[in-house]
Amino acid sequence: MRSVRPSRGGAVQVEQVDWVDIPAGVVRRGTPADEVAAVARRYADTGVPMEWYLKEAPRAEIHVPAFRIARTPVTVGQWTRFAAATRRPAPQAPTDHPVIGVAWEAATAYCRWLGERLGGLAVRLPTEDEWERAARGDDDREFPWGDEYRTGLANLVDLGIGTTTPVGSFPEGAGPFGVLDMAGNADEWTSTRYAPYPGAPAGVPNTEGWAFDPHVTRGGAFRHDRDLARCARRHGAYEPDLEAIGVGFRLAAPAA
Repeated sequence: MRSVRPSRGGAVQVEQVDWVDIPAGVVRRGTPADEVAAVARRYADTGVPMEWYLKEAPRAEIHVPAFRIARTPVTVGQWTRFAAATRRPAPQAPTDHPVIGVAWEAATAYCRWLGERLGGLAVRLPTEDEWERAARGDDDREFPWGDEYRTGLANLVDLGIGTTTPVGSFPEGAGPFGVLDMAGNADEWTSTRYAPYPGAPAGVPNTEGWAFDPHVTRGGAFRHDRDLARCARRHGAYEPDLEAIGVGFRLAAPAA
């Protein structure tokens, strides 16, 4: 969907989103409680304690209504038009890279701004369940592309790039519905505030007081290890420098 509007110089600018239709279905959300210890052992080299994986438990089958999600995260080029319109600083990065360093409030402001330009479309951040549905599809795969981690399917720390790459640079790492960059490149805001899943194991905190923001992010960024590329991994923005930790976002909207 797109809208056309004149720019200040009289030229035409087009706001466009490459939407992917996600059908209604069931997501096998999270990780079974009796498998958490094995997950922690599998990724022991990353130094992540088992307690962090406990937040993924228990496994639950959640029905997710149909919705649309953007194929890639919001880019620097897309954000720059919003920044100019709202008098925000423009990022100094290539226009085809994901925009990072975006606070949750600014991401939701972008959604409202874009929605107005798309004829009043209810553009928003995806919920945590929607994000995991788009990443997992109809099965319980560990990564968007399948069950095995393979270097080169996502921009994570093992590639040694150390910064973002153009969105869509890893098409073989696409999820089951064709959504790109759901692992690595930019960590992504959801609209969901952190809370334990119903029936969570004892010891899972009710809040994450250490987090800079209470909303859940998903997918991991260029500086993160493979554990954050897992479809089930849920975490918060743990540093106030959102550019350094690579926090960006992608869009969602009601089903067409």
